[in-house]
Amino acid sequence: MKPNEEVSTQSSADANKAPVLGEVLEFMRLLWAVDHGLQSTSKRMEATLGLTGPQRLVLRLVGRFPGITAGRLAQIMHVHPSTLTGVLKRMEKRGLLERKSDPLDGRKALFALTDAGRGMDIPTTGTVESAVQRAISRMSHARLAGAQDVLTALAEELGAGDAPADHPNGTPPSGPEGHLPLAKDDEAASSKTASR
Repeated sequence: MKPNEEVSTQSSADANKAPVLGEVLEFMRLLWAVDHGLQSTSKRMEATLGLTGPQRLVLRLVGRFPGITAGRLAQIMHVHPSTLTGVLKRMEKRGLLERKSDPLDGRKALFALTDAGRGMDIPTTGTVESAVQRAISRMSHARLAGAQDVLTALAEELGAGDAPADHPNGTPPSGPEGHLPLAKDDEAASSKTASR
């Protein structure tokens, strides 16, 4: 073997190895892989189901919380209410959602599923939620709670931007208002998480 061939073979072997990135870059690499998967799955969902990933999440949340306001929906989804305006209008136009005035506050709208929306409010393969369900079914409650802790902390940091001085002691706010309301079947997992 010629010396150049040996170097070339060694370089090819090194190229096939995963590079050592360190904790931060490795975690970022995984986040980008998740983001890419979310985007790809959302596009496939739109082609097959007629709903994007975010639209399907809205549909499932409105199905779980009939009479929800756009503001509460935005809070649960961690987006600005104006971000949902177009999504809600498109879903109304397609006949999946209905909007009613809040009898206690006419300035607010309450959203519920139509019959067509309820027909789509079922677990479906090929969706982001089915992939999440398969992944979390392989995790112990402790591992899932740890992953949720990391993702919650990351969401808070990303929401805070690079300005820790905006928060007392440099720590972004957290608390019950930042967490999703639990369904009855989630309560047992939550109590296990709280007792760790």
